[in-house]
Amino acid sequence: MLADRLLLDNGQLFSEVAQLLEQGYSVTLRGKGNSMFPFVADGRDSVVLQKAEHVGVGDIVLAQVTERGYVLHRVYKAEGERLTLMGDGNLRATERCRREDVLGKVVRILRNGRYVECSSFPERFKVECWRRLLPVRRYLLFVCRRCFK
Repeated sequence: MLADRLLLDNGQLFSEVAQLLEQGYSVTLRGKGNSMFPFVADGRDSVVLQKAEHVGVGDIVLAQVTERGYVLHRVYKAEGERLTLMGDGNLRATERCRREDVLGKVVRILRNGRYVECSSFPERFKVECWRRLLPVRRYLLFVCRRCFK
């Protein structure tokens, strides 16, 4: 009997993802964890990644971070070649990486059978509002988690 799943450790998986993105392919990954909630929800959403030609503040990227391995987080600050990443569901935790550590950029989120274009005006507007609401994010996350259960 054949297994319906292939189990890879993160190193193997993201090595393959990096190769596919470098070759120009798009890669779709299932969202896992709560660090990107409410924009990418665990078990609900998938993300479509492409090679990152340009990365700026507000973009969701897949990056290799020395102390954490691989993360799918949003660019919070960009200072030259240095990027500060932060998950939408995080209150304070950030990671730092170099632009060259970015494997790919999320271009679409698949939510409930529909694609959300990350570059669309409504999505960018929501992201910027969420970013500016960081001081009260704790309370907003509490409400969001109650509503999405």
